[in-house]
Amino acid sequence: MRILFKVGITAVALWVATVLIDGIALGDQTTGRRVLTLVAVAVIFGLVNAVIKPIIKTLGCAFYVVTLGLIGLVVNALLLWLTSELAQRLDLPFHVSGFWPAFWGAIVVGVVGWLLHLFIPEDDKDKDRD
Repeated sequence: MRILFKVGITAVALWVATVLIDGIALGDQTTGRRVLTLVAVAVIFGLVNAVIKPIIKTLGCAFYVVTLGLIGLVVNALLLWLTSELAQRLDLPFHVSGFWPAFWGAIVVGVVGWLLHLFIPEDDKDKDRD
């Protein structure tokens, strides 16, 4: 059940990014199709972050240390851009038009996701894992 909340939060955060950032677009479609597109893109984004981000963090550990973690902003932007490319290949009308929209969009998605996660209570099982 918790994974559905996380996908929902990511979908809302992606929607906010499409509203606030020029260069991130959903395409012309009905509201229902937009919701389904956002959920599908949220799943893709979650998979990209779960699979690729740990590899990048491990390989680029020195860059994270040298830049005091600021390289993470660039990595998140590139992962959002990659998500856009994967969505396009799956014929989903979600598009990020370049690095800078991806950069600012990743910041918006991160901040909105963090704010929305504050409203979800932690399970006792999750506390044991930390």
